[in-house]
Amino acid sequence: MLRTLKIKNLALVDDVQVGFSEGLNVITGETGAGKSLMIGALRLLLGERADKSMIRTGESSCSVHAEFGLESTAQVDAILEDVGLERCDGGLLIIRRNITETSNRTTVNDETVTLTVLKRLGEVLVDMHGPYDHQSLLDQNVQLEILDAFGQLGKAKETYSAEYRKYRDVQKQIDALNSDNEEDLQRQIEFLDYRVNEIESANLNPEEEAEVEEEHSVIANSQHVIELANGVVQALTEGEGCAFDGLVSAQQALNQLIKLLPEAQDWHDEIETAVTSVQEVVRSVENSAAGIDGSAERMQWLDDRLTTYQTLKRKYGTTVEEVLENGKTWSEQLKELRGRDRRREKLEGEQAAIFQTLEKAGAKLRSERENVADHLSECITRELVDIGFEHGFFDIQITPCEPTPNGMDVIEFGFAPNAGEDMRPLRMIASSGEISRVMLATKAVLAKQDQIPVLVFDEIDANIGGEIGGAVGRKLAQVAEHHQLLCITHLPQVAACGNRHLAVSKKVEDGRTFTEVELLDDETRAEELARMLGGVGSTNVTLQHAKEMLNQTTLGL
Repeated sequence: MLRTLKIKNLALVDDVQVGFSEGLNVITGETGAGKSLMIGALRLLLGERADKSMIRTGESSCSVHAEFGLESTAQVDAILEDVGLERCDGGLLIIRRNITETSNRTTVNDETVTLTVLKRLGEVLVDMHGPYDHQSLLDQNVQLEILDAFGQLGKAKETYSAEYRKYRDVQKQIDALNSDNEEDLQRQIEFLDYRVNEIESANLNPEEEAEVEEEHSVIANSQHVIELANGVVQALTEGEGCAFDGLVSAQQALNQLIKLLPEAQDWHDEIETAVTSVQEVVRSVENSAAGIDGSAERMQWLDDRLTTYQTLKRKYGTTVEEVLENGKTWSEQLKELRGRDRRREKLEGEQAAIFQTLEKAGAKLRSERENVADHLSECITRELVDIGFEHGFFDIQITPCEPTPNGMDVIEFGFAPNAGEDMRPLRMIASSGEISRVMLATKAVLAKQDQIPVLVFDEIDANIGGEIGGAVGRKLAQVAEHHQLLCITHLPQVAACGNRHLAVSKKVEDGRTFTEVELLDDETRAEELARMLGGVGSTNVTLQHAKEMLNQTTLGL
């Protein structure tokens, strides 16, 4: 339950601390006194965005603070642990929010958190129903959520949702294939085909590029190469005084020297090796020179080949490797584009198979919803009888439809408020008072199984009065047996049913307006009810009436 709410410098509120009890907490006061400020403060603590205009005139900041005492902390602890915070100690949860003109600080149990965390906590702590929220009951998606929540159909719904996501994913792929203009697609295919053919027909190879560049350089200087090669051969073996002749003469002398100096044998062997090396060098030089094809035809081929490499690198990449990689990518894209029809057929086959599974999941979900709908209709009808629709009847119609994210069903809440009237869709009912009571009946049914500890009703009794107001108050008191309720009301019949009564008023001091919240006792409570019954200047008659209402309510409860 919500134990305490502290508000400081928020709009008309200077500094207020409000304590709440279990059961039904009613909040009353004249229009404009600031009743909804407490609900607004609670909304801030549950993740609603703040605006600096909320800060009380003349102040630099405002703050709100709430203390919750929880019997079960499992859901809250799961959220806290998920964001790396400590679990609740002894069921105590303290939320603070401080707002300045330039900053916004929020803490949970003295640890800083984001608004997203507050919203997650709010979803398991408080269910808030504002003065216009009953209109949401006319939304068929909301009606479907109510039905599924009542029947606890989460498992069947998730099974359906998983198949629906698969179905939609495939449909998106099909839509993407169908979205392209055929002329643009054909131009893209021709463009990629030209690039891929140009690269593939060139048969590029990084190693060949280096070899072509090297041969081109050699042939471009072939005359000089041959001249130098001839000079090498001449110096080594053919010219007068060549190296080969000198080595042979030295070898002959060493043959004689061996007879006189035994170590000359080593010198002879080294000279013989040198002779062999000279002969091998000469053969290599002659072969290389003889192998140079300096023809115009060969030179033209090399020029053309180098041009091919340079052109493709200029068009498609800075290196041969990059050109080849781009060609591979474009080839895959081309293959994919040309295979679109086959891809589309394959996807349509996959979608048809998924649709069969989706239909089964949708039919199962519909069957469970139909079973739940009868029970929910009966429960809401019973609650409506308690709040003035003695002959009223509530019904739920479920009609099959094409797949949607929420199932394959269209739902319609129907209502016949009086005997002899035909059932009509709830959205066709003009009376907001009737719709408010249907919302209350729905909340009463859901509250019995809902785990949210705190329910807030902000003027749910709008456009209701008389004996119906008393019935609504008694129904709120019944709901409060399972949850803590905070209820802002203008009806004395509803206020009389509260376990705790808080009166909100405003006063002016030194030119400043202040909002005050007073916890009423038996005497002041009767006076507040008398004010609500008779307006300003309540009489003995209205005061007596107020006391009788309290006595009757106490006896009835």
